[in-house]
Amino acid sequence: MFEEVVKFFLELTGKLGYPGIIILMALESSFFPFPSEVVIPPAAYLASKGQFNIWLVIASGIFGSLLGAWFNYFLALRLGRPVLQRLILRYGKFFFLPPNTLEKMEAFFERHGHISTFIGRLIPGVRQYISLPAGLGRMNFLLFTVYTALGAGIWVSVLAAAGYLIGANEELLHAWLRRSSVFLILFSVLLVTLYLYFYRRRRANRLP
Repeated sequence: MFEEVVKFFLELTGKLGYPGIIILMALESSFFPFPSEVVIPPAAYLASKGQFNIWLVIASGIFGSLLGAWFNYFLALRLGRPVLQRLILRYGKFFFLPPNTLEKMEAFFERHGHISTFIGRLIPGVRQYISLPAGLGRMNFLLFTVYTALGAGIWVSVLAAAGYLIGANEELLHAWLRRSSVFLILFSVLLVTLYLYFYRRRRANRLP
């Protein structure tokens, strides 16, 4: 099944080119149930064959991720929490969104602060929706963009490396992505720990 999906997106990406990568990654980065694992690796595989430039594949993936994140950010900013929650309750099932999606993302955002928009891009099930509480909380847009681009850059680069080095080998690609996901989650935990340590230390030093 996975092999057939990869072959489909190999053909689709080959036809659509870089604009296709941007569009598909924008969908993945918004609330559509669309995995980036079937977009970037096939494009990177085509880059290894000389059809694409690997750096433009990565840049297109990051830009597409930003577009989707900006969409969610401004959607939450304009609609507000009550309307957004009603939409999730009413239509979330069509996008495989649990009713408590917004509550979970808000809790994650409140627990880790603004850096959660960076960390969240590295965690499956969080990366698509962490932009919602950022928009609701009116997070500084430039800071949001920088954190999102950094997190998306890491994730897209991992996917691109997998596709470029491993190609369309289903078993190796799955193994690479599993290990990479575990590593990125551990890396995120370390970042949060360091951030909280230095943040609390700085606050303690400011107290009289």
